[in-house]
Amino acid sequence: MNAKKVIRCLWHDWVRPLALPFLLITAAKSALADINYVPSGSMQPTILCGDVVFINKLSYDLRVPFTTARLAHWAEPVRGDIVVCFAPDSGTRLVKRIVGQPGDTIELRRDVLLVNGIAQSYSPLSTDTRGARDLEPAERDSAIFAHEQLATPTGPHSHAVMALPARPAIRSFGPTRVPAGHYFMMGDNRDNSHDSRFFGFMPRAEIIGEAKAVFVSADPAHWLRPRLDRWFTPLD
Repeated sequence: MNAKKVIRCLWHDWVRPLALPFLLITAAKSALADINYVPSGSMQPTILCGDVVFINKLSYDLRVPFTTARLAHWAEPVRGDIVVCFAPDSGTRLVKRIVGQPGDTIELRRDVLLVNGIAQSYSPLSTDTRGARDLEPAERDSAIFAHEQLATPTGPHSHAVMALPARPAIRSFGPTRVPAGHYFMMGDNRDNSHDSRFFGFMPRAEIIGEAKAVFVSADPAHWLRPRLDRWFTPLD
């Protein structure tokens, strides 16, 4: 069989039948829903390194596949949401928590977050809590865990945060006012997160969806051992 016949056979039997399903699947991943592997610990203990999170790309709007152009819009991100976005300085895909909306004044004082001049409330979090207990013993023992009550438009939003006192970090920041059309992002691992303290405000157009749940999880420090207790669990 000559080269032309091989190419024609491949096109007719493989490429053409698969082209439309492939296009539909990639378009759905671009505009409707997706999954995202998390390779870093910047959102610990809420999201661990090795988690695969489910992203709802319809949480805020419907976009033309493969673009940032909106076809429809029904909501805006708010404080407390965990979102997938692209870092303004590098274009890297990130998973972060929104702590500041347009018009908010954000300040950090020794790892205590202030929103519009009001310090958010904190309470102790046990190291046996899901997420914290899955960390390596050395990291868990060197960390301080807490519940943060973040003020949101619908009331306080409770979620876990952690600090690493021995690690050099930006523990005080601002105050700074979030401009229109932008958001202030932070990781729940406050002393080990590349976020708005470094790359600045996040443009609304770079927020592509909301991280809603851990789909599956495997521990990269132990030969990808499945963390079954984290599978199909909602994110706070």
